[in-house]
Amino acid sequence: MSAPNSSFVRACKSQPVERTPVWFMRQAGRYMPEYRAVRKQHSLLEICKKPALAAEVTITAAEILGVDAAIIFADLLLPLEVMGLPFHFSAGEGPVIEKPIRSKEEIAALRTDRASELGYVSEAIRLVSKHFADRLPVIGFCGSPFTLASYMIEGGGSRNYVHTKKMMYNSPTEWDELMRKLVAVTAEYSAEQVRAGADAIQIFDSWVGCLSVEDYRRYALRHVTDLVKTLQKTGAPIIYFGTDSATLLPAMNETGAEVIGLDWRIPLDQGWRSLERHCAVQGNLDPVLLFADWKELKSRAADILQRACGRRGHIFNLGHGILPETPVENVKNLARFVQEHSPARES
Repeated sequence: MSAPNSSFVRACKSQPVERTPVWFMRQAGRYMPEYRAVRKQHSLLEICKKPALAAEVTITAAEILGVDAAIIFADLLLPLEVMGLPFHFSAGEGPVIEKPIRSKEEIAALRTDRASELGYVSEAIRLVSKHFADRLPVIGFCGSPFTLASYMIEGGGSRNYVHTKKMMYNSPTEWDELMRKLVAVTAEYSAEQVRAGADAIQIFDSWVGCLSVEDYRRYALRHVTDLVKTLQKTGAPIIYFGTDSATLLPAMNETGAEVIGLDWRIPLDQGWRSLERHCAVQGNLDPVLLFADWKELKSRAADILQRACGRRGHIFNLGHGILPETPVENVKNLARFVQEHSPARES
């Protein structure tokens, strides 16, 4: 770990901090001219696979915004390749898995012995960690087993996750095998990120909001808990974030993750109460508020800080990633505002 005493890491562990730390999901992205310039020369996957480039876009974004943590530039789906499932990005459509997994035989054929081939991500973390030393913590990340499985089965994003749920309901043994394989690969991949210098790991459960509480408990909770517990052995705090997950928060808290990320659909204080304040929370401004005028944006950010009420364990973030057309100045001003207007702290 490069910055174990940073305000970000301390907040992850619900320890006292002088002010609320702030960083943003997708802080290196298309809204930033510097990133667009790199993308003119390289595809997204090329940036991911060239550690010097991935480190450059990670560092540039964190320094321009003045945030309290840098999240490594990578893609959620990278582990799919080493499991034997190629994917590509289709213009305007996001990732496309060329041959979705639908059968017992296809699950059996998935590899779990090639996670080391993702070493380019940990190498990029090593470069970022070396650059910032103890000045700024570095966040590594991975996809949750449920979200990665849903991509693999659907072949990309989905509106109703019919194929994923069909497998859950009709082939629970195959489903569990797929989830176990995903946990094995993502755990090895993420632990290597910590060894390379990541101070925390965020698990993204982007699609988990499609599940009822009952289905989450039956088909997802056990597997993501296995991943959290395995990664906690590295000593790095774990942030677990799902979108559209207000109904799932009490169940998500059972994973034991040190931090639960809240999306924007639930007021921060209400979300924290539903977690019984047993953990730190991260969030949770609507990313579209970054398009609002400064008066409105400032007022909404102040409201979130007020709802956190200076309690230990709040990390300010958006309720999801920064959107492509977002004005950069608003993001910079928001980071500065949070840093300058933290509420009175609990000692």
